Amino acid sequence: MIRSLAFATIALIGPASAKLPNIVIIYADDLGFGDLSCYNPKSAYKTPRLDKMAAEGIRFTDAHSPSTICSPSRYGLFSGQQIYRSTGRGGGAFEGPGGPSYLKPGTLTLGGMLQEKGYRTGVFGKWHVGLSWVDNEGKRLGGGFKNSLLIDYEKSTPLIDGPNERGFDESFVTPNCPTTDPLYCYIENGMVPVPANKRYNPQNTPNPGGKWRWDNDAGWVAPGYEFVNADLLFYEKTKNFIMKHRKETPEKPFFTVFSTQIAHAPVLPAEEFRGATKGGPRGDFVFELDALTGRVLDLLKELKIDDETLVLFNADNGAETVHVDWMRQDHDHDASGGWRGMKRDGWEGGHRVPFIARWPGRIPKGQVSKQMTNTTDIMATIASLVGYELPDDAATDSFDMLPVMIGRQAVKNSVRPHLLTQSFRGEFQIRKENWKYLDHKGSGGNGYEKGNLKKFSLKEKEPEAPGQLYNLTTDPGETTNLYFKEETIRLEMQKLLKRLKESGRSAPLGREPIGMAGIPKVK
Repeated sequence: MIRSLAFATIALIGPASAKLPNIVIIYADDLGFGDLSCYNPKSAYKTPRLDKMAAEGIRFTDAHSPSTICSPSRYGLFSGQQIYRSTGRGGGAFEGPGGPSYLKPGTLTLGGMLQEKGYRTGVFGKWHVGLSWVDNEGKRLGGGFKNSLLIDYEKSTPLIDGPNERGFDESFVTPNCPTTDPLYCYIENGMVPVPANKRYNPQNTPNPGGKWRWDNDAGWVAPGYEFVNADLLFYEKTKNFIMKHRKETPEKPFFTVFSTQIAHAPVLPAEEFRGATKGGPRGDFVFELDALTGRVLDLLKELKIDDETLVLFNADNGAETVHVDWMRQDHDHDASGGWRGMKRDGWEGGHRVPFIARWPGRIPKGQVSKQMTNTTDIMATIASLVGYELPDDAATDSFDMLPVMIGRQAVKNSVRPHLLTQSFRGEFQIRKENWKYLDHKGSGGNGYEKGNLKKFSLKEKEPEAPGQLYNLTTDPGETTNLYFKEETIRLEMQKLLKRLKESGRSAPLGREPIGMAGIPKVK
């Protein structure tokens, strides 16, 4: 039975164990708020395993990505900070040998924090936080597809800012999105087993999805590289890490990130999932993500560590523009879940994303929370769980959501007094309770003046306003700009945004962890 967080009751059945749990993060790509059937009753397909995961834990309905584009959001996941803290502005999505890493030397990362607590850490799949590559003269290369051919792999590896230098003991990743933004190669523990030295032409690859292969860019590829089976490979690497860990170091907890590329363009579902849904190739693609999530959960049960493992499911931003358009047209499916905007936009559809947490025996079942939260909060939440006292200069945009997850905090008591996000161009949006201020005109990302998106454009009611102010309670569709009509609130929001940018943090000082002793067991 679904229960509101405000009325969740906890039945104590004994003292909490001090043993630290395993932690698994399943990170989806370009997955909109309406892309799971537990979030969208009108979905064109079902996601039974994720629906079940939500029913067995907590599902957040006001969760947001730090940015509306890949790389900055991944920085937020691994650092607990807005990309502004790394660059002093926004941040694009890396292409080719783009870098260096947004995770600068000395940054406390999620993996590094857990290493300090004795965890064995691993990341498998899409990395896309930036890497440092050099040419045969040792000069660092910039991004762009053409520069991929200039990489000197011997001089570039082991990578100085790859996952193994940012808190992970083991890694098997792609530099960027596995099926677009070439360079197309694998990086295993900082090394490149097979260089990308072969020309890739998408026209020579079987196309299982017609128009849905859009964005499968030409570039340089490593022989033997997988496109269609990318996520099956990443799952196997994740599985092998968990099983190897349980065999070799069962006394230590593990932390792993299964970083999928679903549902990023191009849409290339593995053969076993083609035709699995009535939602077309993209529906099949999301169903593949659902099935792989189920396989992770089944593995934990097989290893008898299900109740010793916290599993988090989250996404890096909203759904891609053409995906939203085509799914609405072809399947009457709204990937944005009724919100205005999509990937790259500062409107809700660009950054409101699914967020689910499951931990049998610790997180009460059937919770649906309206607590406002951000992907950056994962770091402080996990720190609280493992008893790690975060320094004030680390994870500076991260709030502890553990009290919410374990049913200790009612929705009327908001953990977050405010929330920051950044759009494709790096411009800020800020929430405070029901008020949302966008520090820019228009979407902050996509152009709606022409092309496929023109049909989704709305007439601006305050065309002279340099920013936007919306009351999401009365206007969830962000249709009526109150920039001039609610001047007092707008000035307050602008002042708050200025303070949070200049102070270097939005999270509170002196965060105190709860620790395992403070987490009761529940029925």
